[in-house]
Amino acid sequence: MTDRAPQPVDRQLPTEESRDLLALVREIAQREIRPRAAEEEDSGRFPREVFTLLSEAGLLGLPYAGEFGGGEQPYEVYLQVLEELAAARLTVGLGVSVHSLACHGLAGYGTKEQQAAHLPSMLGGGLLGAYCLSEPAAGSDAASLSTKAVRDGDDWIITGTKAWITHGGVADFYTVLARTGAPGPKGITAFLVPGDAQGLTAAVPEKKMGMKGSPTAQLHFDGVRVPDARRIGDEGQGFTIALAALDAGRLGIAACAIGVAQASLDEALAYALDRKQFGHPIADFQGLRFMLADMATKIEAGRALYLAASRLRDAGKPFSRQAAMAKLFCTDAAMSVTTDAVQVLGGYGYTADFPVERLMREAKVLQIVEGTNQIQRMVIARHLAGPETR
Repeated sequence: MTDRAPQPVDRQLPTEESRDLLALVREIAQREIRPRAAEEEDSGRFPREVFTLLSEAGLLGLPYAGEFGGGEQPYEVYLQVLEELAAARLTVGLGVSVHSLACHGLAGYGTKEQQAAHLPSMLGGGLLGAYCLSEPAAGSDAASLSTKAVRDGDDWIITGTKAWITHGGVADFYTVLARTGAPGPKGITAFLVPGDAQGLTAAVPEKKMGMKGSPTAQLHFDGVRVPDARRIGDEGQGFTIALAALDAGRLGIAACAIGVAQASLDEALAYALDRKQFGHPIADFQGLRFMLADMATKIEAGRALYLAASRLRDAGKPFSRQAAMAKLFCTDAAMSVTTDAVQVLGGYGYTADFPVERLMREAKVLQIVEGTNQIQRMVIARHLAGPETR
């Protein structure tokens, strides 16, 4: 790792409060997150105490209403917080995004009674959430999910398996999509399930290429009983709730991707300025200068794209197409930038002594989660040309 500290990103923030917020996030990232990131990722340690700290600082409920403990920050600000956290450690940035995704259903579709009962602890009470949509045989085709919820008086009995669950086994609550009706998207309902519910167990976490500190596991629901008071929205409304959450969540992934890319550029630039060959810093050589220029341009373009989409969301305008574009472009940019960062460092970039090899491995998953980039292209094309006619 180089000795040069990364320069703060020059951000255009809407208020003095938001500028102070970003300064706080940078301070926490530099003091509590970045110094231990490499060691804890290598050992596969999940930093639960960091999420507790973020909750105490009011950073786990930023885009939600202050009435229930949220920060009432626009998405334009919230996403830049995610970017800063992901630049320090993707496990943390992505974890905050997933937690926000898990809160989305109740915050947007729950009754006032449900919100008052659960949101304060979810948004600022130290709890950590997870989102349960995917299954072993239902990934991109999420509407074909088979986990069932059967009515039993005033309760529902949930049976099935969810897969690829970030925070699986460590979350305090899960937003779960289950089938309550006929096949297809209209037969799906959303539920808020406690993490300690009887009959709910987690498998051994997946062994992954990157993000080893973030547990990703299957969840098994063996007759889990959930009161109807924990049903989110109407019966059969679950898929609509899921898609709305994913639109917002894709912006979170885009912001995290730019954070990873920015961290890679910072490392590559610092190394290129310090490393000398042929009597000159390698940053003097045009081939590397052009690489650094391309990396910086992709990052700026991605940041502008996710912020433009966030401002549409903040204005209450449709943003689904722009969210898909941001997720697609930013995660592809992160993969490209991190790969180039490894190349700038040469042999050193391929070692664990420098963080760029870890950042490259972590960038890959961002092209997959919350809708693969191939799915994003399908979403964008449908907005442009309408549904496929085949």
